Amino acid sequence: MGIRSSGARDQAGRSPHPRVRLWYARTCLVVLLAVGIVSWDRYTAAPDAMKDCVVHVRPAVGSWITPVADVAPPHWLSQRGGTVNDASCLNRTSVYGVVRPRTDDEVREALAFARSEGLSVAVSGTRHSMGGQASHPGALVLDMREMSQVSIDQVGSTVRAGAGATWRDVLEAAHPMGLSVASMPSIDILSVGGTVSVNAHGADFRTGGLASTVRSIRLMLADGTIREIDRSNDPQLFRAVIGGYGLFGVILEVELDAVDNAMYDFRQRTVATASFPELFEKGLVPDDDHRMMYAHLSTSPKTFMSEAIVYTYTRLVEGNETIPPLRQAQDSRVGRLALNLARRGGVAQRIKWAGERHVLPRFRPCKESRNEALRGAEACLVSRNQAMYNDLGLLRNKLTKYTDILQEYFVPPDQLAAFVAEARDVLRDHDAELLSASIRSVQPSDVLLDYAPEHRLSVVLYLSQQVDQPGNRDMESLTRRLIGIALDHGGSFYLPYQQHYTRADLELAYPGIDDFFALKRAHDPQLRFMNSLYARYAEPASRDWSRRPDSPSLGIARGVRNGPS
Repeated sequence: MGIRSSGARDQAGRSPHPRVRLWYARTCLVVLLAVGIVSWDRYTAAPDAMKDCVVHVRPAVGSWITPVADVAPPHWLSQRGGTVNDASCLNRTSVYGVVRPRTDDEVREALAFARSEGLSVAVSGTRHSMGGQASHPGALVLDMREMSQVSIDQVGSTVRAGAGATWRDVLEAAHPMGLSVASMPSIDILSVGGTVSVNAHGADFRTGGLASTVRSIRLMLADGTIREIDRSNDPQLFRAVIGGYGLFGVILEVELDAVDNAMYDFRQRTVATASFPELFEKGLVPDDDHRMMYAHLSTSPKTFMSEAIVYTYTRLVEGNETIPPLRQAQDSRVGRLALNLARRGGVAQRIKWAGERHVLPRFRPCKESRNEALRGAEACLVSRNQAMYNDLGLLRNKLTKYTDILQEYFVPPDQLAAFVAEARDVLRDHDAELLSASIRSVQPSDVLLDYAPEHRLSVVLYLSQQVDQPGNRDMESLTRRLIGIALDHGGSFYLPYQQHYTRADLELAYPGIDDFFALKRAHDPQLRFMNSLYARYAEPASRDWSRRPDSPSLGIARGVRNGPS
């Protein structure tokens, strides 16, 4: 006879024996503890490797499909056949193979093999682009992470970094010498070559994007020749390679401007989102000691995107504060739990936002000065390098049901409030959960594909979506609506992410796109370097094809050039 509950009676009306009730209670407790322990680990522990989703959506690629070579793969491949993916885990792509070169000669050897066998070449770093920009079906993938050397010139105030070096490598090399970088992205695990290829930007609002800080680039062309290019030596190619998504050649090494490492006074304040542009223009820009800034928008349902925490870094002009060694951020299970629970929205989002406003300030890697320590809990001194020494490890998780997607939109400052208001309504209409939203300032860059032709405020969205087809369709719909809003307000969108935009959208946001593709064909007439940006949008057929981003992925056929169907 079954036991219905600890207080249930059997069919004769008798209560179960006390031992049976105790057994039931212990069993329930063990089950609850087991489930709790598994859930705790899943929601709080960092994963051992990059997530590999069950559902993979490879963007459709138009007419250019590389035939698969019939020759036996060379011995130096680190991966023969198989697939590669990216940080979104939604772009599993079948490739010819992967090579991880360590020297210029090994890059040259790989390109020679690709030429001899008619293979396309895709160049990758840490693969944080999310739309196939670092891969191509059937391509030979050059994984540049072994070319990670970093050297510092203290006299000339420059950094020379291999394409595969991460920004963490650069900071760790520069810090002991009292130097920092003039600009870098907001996360230090990205590769130098990859971020130059997308012209990334960071928290230093006075410097702008990476383009203004790049002195020269060593570039290997498709024929194996090496060119050192800069603003005076082949400036046109230089302007195309920065923000060129690896379509012109292989970046081998980058020379960057270095600046003095300094101590900053780190502060935060909460303001209405609509008042942020005025605060920025009148409160931060006039004071040259304000060097870095970013703002986080509320993700709490009550104040959703209507208020923001503004973080500022002000250079200390007096005092003789000693710059401490770089401090690794401690992994926080509680922090990861708060972020992962926020994927369900509601109360968890309110708790996360309250934690960012009131709790996190007490756990920052600060060096409090004697005077400031007496004034309050938020007093915080950090070095420039420490402020950028962040791998955002809390974002990595074991939740296979979800994946995280980045988007970024650039709008004129006077259009920020209107853009955010409309984006807020659109986000509420979709299933994807906004985990974080931030505002940064970007300046024009002297590059061919410039996302900010004049001063813009960027809105960065970090979204969680479910890994299934409904989740993919919801994200596509959301992205297309947000792109439309940005364009309606005279803005643009960032190209390293999912390609849910049309060719017409691309032309509106980047008027020089045709010149960019024409220059690519001039420098790489065999179209050796290939990725989804060119394959989807450059060929004539892409004008129709790019309007169908939901089309099924194309298979790779030997010797067959497939077009849209």
